[in-house]
Amino acid sequence: MSLVTLFAAIIATTAPMADRDIAAPGPQGPLKGSWAGPEGAKVPVVLMIPGSGPTDRDGNSPGGLKAAPLRLLAEGLAAKGIASVRIDKRGMFASAGAIPDANKVTIDDYAADTRSWIAAIRAKTGVPCVWVLGHSEGGLVALDTAAAKPAGLCGVIAVSTPGRRLGTVMRAQFHANPANAPILADADRMIDALEAGRTIPAATLAPPLPMIFADAVQPFLINALAKDPAKLAATVTKPMLIVQGESDLQVTVEDAQRLKAGQPKATLVLLPGVNHVLKTVEGNSHGANIATYADPNLPIAPGVLTTVADFIGSHIVK
Repeated sequence: MSLVTLFAAIIATTAPMADRDIAAPGPQGPLKGSWAGPEGAKVPVVLMIPGSGPTDRDGNSPGGLKAAPLRLLAEGLAAKGIASVRIDKRGMFASAGAIPDANKVTIDDYAADTRSWIAAIRAKTGVPCVWVLGHSEGGLVALDTAAAKPAGLCGVIAVSTPGRRLGTVMRAQFHANPANAPILADADRMIDALEAGRTIPAATLAPPLPMIFADAVQPFLINALAKDPAKLAATVTKPMLIVQGESDLQVTVEDAQRLKAGQPKATLVLLPGVNHVLKTVEGNSHGANIATYADPNLPIAPGVLTTVADFIGSHIVK
């Protein structure tokens, strides 16, 4: 073998594999995503569900979130021989054609799409099952998916996933900031109504609440607030991993512990110094923590990748 041929062979085995397009059936058009890593009937596959709002397949959003936690995790898993599929949610980004209005969704809808993805991945590869990894709100979708006990589910990986009901979390966040005192009555009234399955015209709320509780998103919030993550976790019969960073500003260790209490058989891993976008932060600086949200060049915390890869490796389906 010549040196040129040898060099080319080395590059071929060490260079990361490029993302490939993949699709699954959606309600009115295809759901789109990216495949990363090797392919084969014996290759573990992780389906990644992004977080709330307009969050794309990489874990980024137009509001300034550029940390790309899901893309970085996918790249790390690919290097360890684990494939992954990152997806755009129905009605958003490349999956815009799946429904006409991205706001007309529920957690149940996203869970239905997840089941469609599992079936599409299995049909494409021949793998016996697919892991479902949800980040933040995506973890709630993963738990809701597992509760339906779909065919072909290897297990659930809940990363930075709330363990408390959304209403509880929202109230705590509003009341934690003294500057919110003038809007607390309206905020509590809105959350109470949504939990009761009722909507309130957003225009009747004190600013900036109409942006948070826009009329178009209230049906989604009614569905989301009805979900109890810990009770959903209790229904999971497949292997379950809970990954929680101890420097997360949005989801707490308490949330992870509540999921663990709901499903005692789950594996809980707490990662010191890891924040919500799965980056390592030093100290307790709020500003330094938030700065990582806009930095795609900052690598993913090594503990996240190792934890996920090792868990999957210890539950290989043969």
